[in-house]
Amino acid sequence: MKKIVPEDWDIPVQIRERFGDSAGKQRAMFADGHLLLVLHQPPRPNVRERKACLMWRDPAGSWTWTADGSTTHLLKRHVASFAERAEELENQLQKATLAADYFSILQAIAPLRRSSCNLHNTLQKARDMMPDDRDIIVARDAAGDTERAFELLYMEAKNGLDYTAAQRNELQSQQTYEMSITAHRLNVLAAIFFPITAISSIFGMNFLTGLEAVPGIWLFWGILSGGFLSGLILSKVISKKTIPIERTEPTVKKIRPQKHLKQPKQRLHPISG
Repeated sequence: MKKIVPEDWDIPVQIRERFGDSAGKQRAMFADGHLLLVLHQPPRPNVRERKACLMWRDPAGSWTWTADGSTTHLLKRHVASFAERAEELENQLQKATLAADYFSILQAIAPLRRSSCNLHNTLQKARDMMPDDRDIIVARDAAGDTERAFELLYMEAKNGLDYTAAQRNELQSQQTYEMSITAHRLNVLAAIFFPITAISSIFGMNFLTGLEAVPGIWLFWGILSGGFLSGLILSKVISKKTIPIERTEPTVKKIRPQKHLKQPKQRLHPISG
């Protein structure tokens, strides 16, 4: 079985026995002056597995962790890694313009938001277990700021996505409105020329008009040119820019404060007698 806690760590047995096959969620454990923190590295989007990082503080105040590198300011550097991810996402949010951009940012923020919240809660419990450790207090406060940063980023990205969707729906509504106006104009034109089309289809157009003596080539091209010209004019009329949908603002009726009714002054009559 895989050992979660290193064998060379001299920690109490009751802490070592609380581990199973995996490190589990972020938490703080305390026994006999020993403090063990189970923390997670900043998660990446679409990655379900969490990479754990164990930090052990012995009764003498010395820190040890399972990762490589210096052991100075462990908690501060661990919280700073979350702050760096928050700064990266904030820069991406400033450049986001499309709904896909906001959605990808939300996917990245969601696991970091949960992990930073659990980190803050874990450090708060460690603060209660070791109330005199200055490093834990500083890291707890920094984790609270990081949690709030991810919360604000999530809200801004969610508002940006909602605004983009609302703007797209408004554009589609305007296009639908313009298409309905164009369809109405076409229906009006069809209604105007429908009787002439029906009559010509029934009786034909072989009546004597007096134009039989005109050379056919000039009459043909003249009628064809007039038809094209009429088509261009009708297309300009149909494709004329429609009036955008008016936005009606809700009217708020102002209620004037009622004046207090003046009560008649009571006259004091002298008491006779």
